[in-house]
Amino acid sequence: MKIFNRKARFKYRVLERVEAGIELLGAEIKSIRAGRVDLSESYGRIRDGEVFLVNAYIASWMGSGKYSGERRERKLLLHRKQILAWQGKIAGKKLTLVPLSIYIKGNLAKVELALAKNWAKFDKRAILRKRAIERDVERDFEERR
Repeated sequence: MKIFNRKARFKYRVLERVEAGIELLGAEIKSIRAGRVDLSESYGRIRDGEVFLVNAYIASWMGSGKYSGERRERKLLLHRKQILAWQGKIAGKKLTLVPLSIYIKGNLAKVELALAKNWAKFDKRAILRKRAIERDVERDFEERR
């Protein structure tokens, strides 16, 4: 099962992607397998040479109060070279780390993390206008058949 962050593709322009492991506690893996995850408000942060997933909601399993940090920071597992490369890119430009999806691969939970740039407002309008025009052209083409 793959859980997507649908808002990410609308809010950000994806420049690079990478698959990262995620460090979990207790029964969080069961919640991910059950699809009880929300990535809509989450983002990545590089701190002290490590990458963290911030504000991702992973529900506690069956109301278990043992691990109540549903929105806690979770460490992402990436290669050192990848972290340093992205850290340099983020510092130079207005870029952010955005989780696109979370899924199970084998027995491990993986996060598809992207280096992304925020869409400017006029860019969003232009894209919506282009989609509307393409839809109208397609509709006219179908009517003429």
